[in-house]
Parts: sequence; C-alpha cells; structure tokens
Amino acid sequence: MQARVKWVEGLTFLGESASGHQVLMDGNSGDKAPSPMEMVLMAAGGCSAVDVVSILQKGRNAVTDCEVRLTSERHEQAPRIFTRINLHFIVSGKGLSDKAVARAVELSAEKYCSVAIMLGKGVAITHSYECMEIA
Repeated sequence: MQARVKWVEGLTFLGESASGHQVLMDGNSGDKAPSPMEMVLMAAGGCSAVDVVSILQKGRNAVTDCEVRLTSERHEQAPRIFTRINLHFIVSGKGLSDKAVARAVELSAEKYCSVAIMLGKGVAITHSYECMEIA
C-alpha cells in the first residue's frame, strides 16, 4: 500500500491514496479539515464499522444503520499519543439480536479491524454497543 501527502499551505496538507482518493488534513487544530490524529481516530471507527456491518450482513441480519461514536484520551505533553479509545457502536436493524451485534463487535476487535488492532498495541482500546430494533 502506498500514499502521498502534499503540503498545500500553512499547516494544511492533501493526502492521496494509491487508489486516487484525496483527503485534506489540517495540523492547525483541525481549523480547515480534520487533524491527522482525528483521521487516525476516524480510521479506527471506519475500519471497525465496515467489519461489523459486513459480519452482520454475511450472517443474514437485516442491518439498517450503524454508527460508531469514538471517544479518546491523549497524553498532555508531546508526543500527544492516544492513551485510551472507546468505540461505541449503535447498530439498528429489523430482528437484529443483541448476541449477533456483540459477536460482530468482538470479531472486529479481536480479529479483523487492522487499524484498531494495530493501535491496540500501544493504546487501551475498549468497545461497547447498543442494538436498536427497527419496527
């Protein structure tokens, strides 16, 4: 996998993936775009959400919505690395069982989400979830 990051102006940079997708990042506390650390946090949520939805769909569960709310703590001094991250899933669907959602979150956390598993080598990562029944 390859990517590039090019300086735009000030502390704003444009990242481009090998697949040609672009994303703006701002090192000035996220003034114009997400900061690189916000991008890392969102990447963990995105990676995990993809896993959870995919696992539930493969299990023939009728998923209608999935949201991941991420909270984190960071060191006060540089380097301001994450010390704790919680991924809280809110998964909605028709006939969706609590057990199926719990299993999908567990599989993502322990086996499939490359981003969260990689971050977990140095960060305390926790997962929680809510299962919402859609009538």
